[in-house]
Amino acid sequence: MNNDYTRYLGVDYGSVRIGLALSDPLKIIANGLMTIQNDNKCLDKILSIIQEQNVEKIIVGKPLNLKGEMGTKAEEVIQFIKRLQERTSVEILQVDERFTSVMAQRSIRTMGTPKKQRQQNKGKVDEVASAILLQGYLDTVKR
Repeated sequence: MNNDYTRYLGVDYGSVRIGLALSDPLKIIANGLMTIQNDNKCLDKILSIIQEQNVEKIIVGKPLNLKGEMGTKAEEVIQFIKRLQERTSVEILQVDERFTSVMAQRSIRTMGTPKKQRQQNKGKVDEVASAILLQGYLDTVKR
């Protein structure tokens, strides 16, 4: 695998939807990729993206509460990571995802997306949250 052309995949896990984002090959900028349904095909879709986009590392949001402790969603995320790790050798890291959804909602509002459109496309929040999560990781690594 040529490291010059690998990418990182950001994952904002949710019970209903999973937001996905990809880094550019230089691992400087995160871009929202898509939102997929959290169903029995989601791992296959993620594995396909890993292969197609030459993903070197997966960054998954760790649901922490305001005190920095594992939240109620934590066990669900841990099980998701275990299932994913059983099917890929790509490194998976967990990062704090506190406030990413709030930041994503603000970002979408700031972009001027009409309220009706925001309500109809809830998946956009998950996609933007995954990009915020991944961008935070990229910024931390570059420091």
